[in-house]
Amino acid sequence: MRIYSAKETREFDAYTIENEPITSVGLMNRAAQVFSDWFVETYPNTTTPLVIFCGTGNNGGDGVAVARLLHWLGFGTKVVVCDFAAQHSADFDAQIALLPQHENVEVVWLKSAQALPDIDSKAIVVDALFGSGLNRPLDGEWVQVVEFLNQLPNKLLAIDLPSGLFADAHTPGNVVVHANQTFSFERPKLAFFFPENAARVGEWSFRSIGLQLGFEQKTSSIYHFLSKNDALSHYRPRLKFEHKGTFGHALLIVGSFGKMGAAVLAAKACLRAGAGLLTVHAPRSGNIILQMAVPEAMVSADHRAKYWAEVPDLQAYSSIGVGPGIGKEPETADALQALLLTNTRPMVIDADALNLLSENPLWWNYLPKNSILTPHPKEFERLFGKSENDFQRNDLQRKMAEKHGVFILLKGANTAIACPDGECWFNSTGNPGMATGGSGDVLTGILTGLLAQGYPPKAAALLGAYLHGSAGDFAALKLGHEAMIAGDLPEYLGAAWLELKNA
Repeated sequence: MRIYSAKETREFDAYTIENEPITSVGLMNRAAQVFSDWFVETYPNTTTPLVIFCGTGNNGGDGVAVARLLHWLGFGTKVVVCDFAAQHSADFDAQIALLPQHENVEVVWLKSAQALPDIDSKAIVVDALFGSGLNRPLDGEWVQVVEFLNQLPNKLLAIDLPSGLFADAHTPGNVVVHANQTFSFERPKLAFFFPENAARVGEWSFRSIGLQLGFEQKTSSIYHFLSKNDALSHYRPRLKFEHKGTFGHALLIVGSFGKMGAAVLAAKACLRAGAGLLTVHAPRSGNIILQMAVPEAMVSADHRAKYWAEVPDLQAYSSIGVGPGIGKEPETADALQALLLTNTRPMVIDADALNLLSENPLWWNYLPKNSILTPHPKEFERLFGKSENDFQRNDLQRKMAEKHGVFILLKGANTAIACPDGECWFNSTGNPGMATGGSGDVLTGILTGLLAQGYPPKAAALLGAYLHGSAGDFAALKLGHEAMIAGDLPEYLGAAWLELKNA
């Protein structure tokens, strides 16, 4: 699913108005209806009063239309219009004219921020001041309005985008509404996917307002939201007479003394991801642990007892995953360099392998094209340096993926997957319960298992990220966020596969 910039979204609206055809006010009414339907589903108690703060542009028009529709559904609605500049959009004035003339929709017109009204503590407050067209920080009296809203104890909802927040760029300063929930029209905004905006956006959701999809056939976008349908498009059903050899032989180079848990987690995930065969190359001290914990896997014992120091014969393997728990011993670094120099198979690089790469930048020249790198934010910083904000970091992530011809999965909420072709995908699955040691080792195993089966690297990266998060979501349903551990994730991969296939 494509994510569009504010400019592209306006073009999407204009294309719909021209080609459906529909008037701009009609499209605004449709958007307001979609928001109102969501609101009634979320807050069905009609005795809850609503106070909707509106600007005098089209986002304010959305707010006025919502007030009208929810009033007809039995909600007590009050509109506060911040008319500081006395400049109205035509659609805003049209929505004001549509308000019931003889019914109880109270409209308060403010000419100054000094006259902000008292708000019932039981009311839900809706922010419809500014939409996605904002391209400069709020100033003047708007600072007072935003501070007023943010200090309220009330539940605060934002229509389309919290006022003051830029839709697709870093927002300087702090004059931004901090919504508890944000409801976006048609597509999520790019700003929703970055940690710097989490306290501003709150929980977010979106629904289509029926924009004409012919627009997508004429345009492109580098940003995408990885939906279930996107993941399903990469899924390859198994045929009746296929066998373990069909699904590849994966090699995981993982673990060191005291960190064999990483090897176990990656191995279990690799097998649950569907690899036909798995060999784990690990220090000799891990042999018994692996044979007992993952009896389905074969073990290739390194000549060193406590750390990885030699590259096994790679001829038998379809894919290779390296890094979880391997440590940074000098001999391990030498072995990693040798692996990068000799391997031509699809490869996943994680954890200490990434840290060693960051210390040896010349090794970038040895990486097989289309390798998959899975850094967490600190590992990413070690690899590529610090960024001033999340948008800048995403720009860097995309540039490095293109420069080196690799896939970079930056782990976190809505894991970002930067591709060598310039695209960037944000994952739709996952939850805070996955913020626990070992979750990344599981992801390495999943990706290696998918590559072993012959999934192309892009398909493996997208499908693997989706399944990883989906397994976490199933675990959270049973265990809650606080009680989850990384070992739960492989156990719920079956549920993730079934949910995907039964879409």
